[in-house]
Amino acid sequence: MGNDPVYVSEGFSPNPGQRSLVYRVYTYPWFQILLISLICFCCPGMYNALTGIGGSGQVDGTVAANANVALLSAMAGTALFVVGPIFDRIGPRACLLIGGWTYPLYSGSLLCFNRTANGAFVIAAGAILGIGASFLWVAQGAIMTTYVPESQKGRAIAAFWIIFNLGGGIGSLASFGMNYHSTSGTVSDGTYIALLIIMAIGWLMGSLICPPKSVRVSTLQTTPEGKKNWLSIAKLTLKTTCDWRVLSMLPLFFCANVFYSYQQNTVNGMTFNIRSRSLNGALYWIAQMFGGLIMGFLLDIPGLNRQWRARVNWLFLFVTGMAIWGGGYAFQLWFDRRAAQGKKQDVDFTDNSISVGPMFLYIFYGMYDAFWQSFCYWLMGAQSNSPAVAAILVGAYKTFQSVGGAMAWRLDAMGKSPMLQFAVDWGLCMGSLVLALPAVLAVTLTNTDQETPDEVDLKHQQADTSADGPRP
Repeated sequence: MGNDPVYVSEGFSPNPGQRSLVYRVYTYPWFQILLISLICFCCPGMYNALTGIGGSGQVDGTVAANANVALLSAMAGTALFVVGPIFDRIGPRACLLIGGWTYPLYSGSLLCFNRTANGAFVIAAGAILGIGASFLWVAQGAIMTTYVPESQKGRAIAAFWIIFNLGGGIGSLASFGMNYHSTSGTVSDGTYIALLIIMAIGWLMGSLICPPKSVRVSTLQTTPEGKKNWLSIAKLTLKTTCDWRVLSMLPLFFCANVFYSYQQNTVNGMTFNIRSRSLNGALYWIAQMFGGLIMGFLLDIPGLNRQWRARVNWLFLFVTGMAIWGGGYAFQLWFDRRAAQGKKQDVDFTDNSISVGPMFLYIFYGMYDAFWQSFCYWLMGAQSNSPAVAAILVGAYKTFQSVGGAMAWRLDAMGKSPMLQFAVDWGLCMGSLVLALPAVLAVTLTNTDQETPDEVDLKHQQADTSADGPRP
């Protein structure tokens, strides 16, 4: 997004048959999409299983809320201006190895808290995880939005979202089984140990990720080694984030995680007992799988060009949002009446007379999260086919997502009323959709249209090639 040159991937070969079968499979775009999905299944997927239980499996969610504030604050401070530029220098594999180990560290801190009540360790581990998550998510976003052709980006997002959220679903179901007979209100040590092991496996899988220059996609654009200097990367970062289309998308990014604290700690954490919270966590992430599948179809819907798909999906997001949050308002009125009677964490999933409505609301909240984030990633993918630009966009996404999430978790940690948190979340989400309309309406037919940033970059590539001579 700007005048810095971006180049067609040097690793793409028109005759891939010259390579071995193993290498061709390894560099096949969809293999890499599946691989990054499995990594996220193991790392953030298992982390989601923890947070989806409510309070990270603890009776008092204050420590977990403060850990999330530390996590999101660290992520906000590193994703855009630190990790985004670093990505183009070191590549996705190194980013995943740098960031992946922080997930088992966080699970280990909760295991320690179960034994020692050392809240400071949990909060510190949350801050370290925030830095590590920046590396992981920037790499993931760049891979998911650029490693496949433009016509398949919706399907790539859907495939990722299904596999990734399967991690949260399975993790939560395992917690449900391990805590089925629990009366303590806190998950068992075994839950934290099992999740820690799975997270460690996901970290090691990061070593298998393929660098962008080797991926077999003709539209993939990578920066040559000679252009990977810090000044060029800094200029590209500034020009990308200051583009008016990106600026109009920032409120959308800000709201991408703003509702987690309310949904997980109030709707689930303060309403249901521990085993029902675990079951609800599984249903929440499974609903995200279906949400990703639905959005994958809508984002690649046949018969509509990319401009109309952007508009149709924006309208879908607005209408479903108003309907689901409207149902949430009815729940909040019911919750406040129960809270006034001193009732909390007492609803069991077997009590159909009062559990069905809140459980279905939580399921729809999970589905809407998948709608929202899938649309955000698709909008980012519609801006560029360059992993360097995509990394910057995902860095901006994760930065503002983290700022919004940290604000929301801080409201929860300060003990603000659930109704206030609900109203803030609903208002911000619907308002940000309206503010994002300019970016939605500006989506072009392809990233190589005359008025798109990629077309400008390709012109500079041609000028550079003429001046410097052919490259080997």
